[in-house]
Amino acid sequence: GARWDDRITGKVSEFCLNATKIHIDIDPAEFGKIIQPDISVNGDAALVLDELIPLVKPLDTKEWLKKIENWKKKHPLKYPKRGGLRAQHVLAELDRLTGSNAIIATDVGQHQMWAAQFCRSTRERQWLSSGGAGTMGYGFPAAIGAQLGNPEDLVVAVVGDGGFQMTMSELATAAINKLPLKILIINNSYLGMVRQWQQLFFDNRESGVDMEGNPDFVKIGEAYGIKGFHLRRAGDVTKVLKKALAYNDGPCIIEAEVVKADNVFPMIPAGAAVSEMLIDEPPASKKLKKPVGST
Repeated sequence: GARWDDRITGKVSEFCLNATKIHIDIDPAEFGKIIQPDISVNGDAALVLDELIPLVKPLDTKEWLKKIENWKKKHPLKYPKRGGLRAQHVLAELDRLTGSNAIIATDVGQHQMWAAQFCRSTRERQWLSSGGAGTMGYGFPAAIGAQLGNPEDLVVAVVGDGGFQMTMSELATAAINKLPLKILIINNSYLGMVRQWQQLFFDNRESGVDMEGNPDFVKIGEAYGIKGFHLRRAGDVTKVLKKALAYNDGPCIIEAEVVKADNVFPMIPAGAAVSEMLIDEPPASKKLKKPVGST
């Protein structure tokens, strides 16, 4: 990204040691703030790239793609199949039932990471997310915009119970315009990503993350005349999603009440290098260093 933020660079001293770093920015004051580039280009990024692209030769990526496939085999996507309703299960089944063809707009948090893993993209402009900007409340309005711009497409807002409450007043917009979008709320009654950081790096000292006071989101939707579906059991995932996907008389809400304490992996602790990525839940006996930088 334009600002070399820590979600991209991680441990700055170990970031892309063998790469030539080119920084293009319209504001010269941005150069060298975090990464000292090898080449600084002061200009409009769009205009600079228009001139740069014809000079770049396509790379032979066969070996690199083969390496990625091997990593996927070594570290396949997985999740516990017991112990309650899992967000991963819901999202994997959503992907299967939609043939990986829905436009997905996510909010910010654990559900965002799981959606990126289990909801595959098969075409351009199918995945809408605020990424490292971490804009809670983004997912639902983005889905509304996507549905207005693509009235014939299936659009699903994948949101958490925390972020959704930042912009759920837009239910009025969706209802008034009778938009057929689906609002999938991954409700774990937590600000899950923050809780995960507190668990892993701060001795499980929870602060300001418990959302047990959540409303019944289906009832809130009904107040706007919006159809709603509760999803509480793993055995009901396919049935409930099929009903919601078949409903086209306006927007609908699917409130998936998932297990509370699931963690999402892989993750790179703030200020750590890519080589320090956590692939899976660390042993309880392993003491992790407190992160340096933003979460």
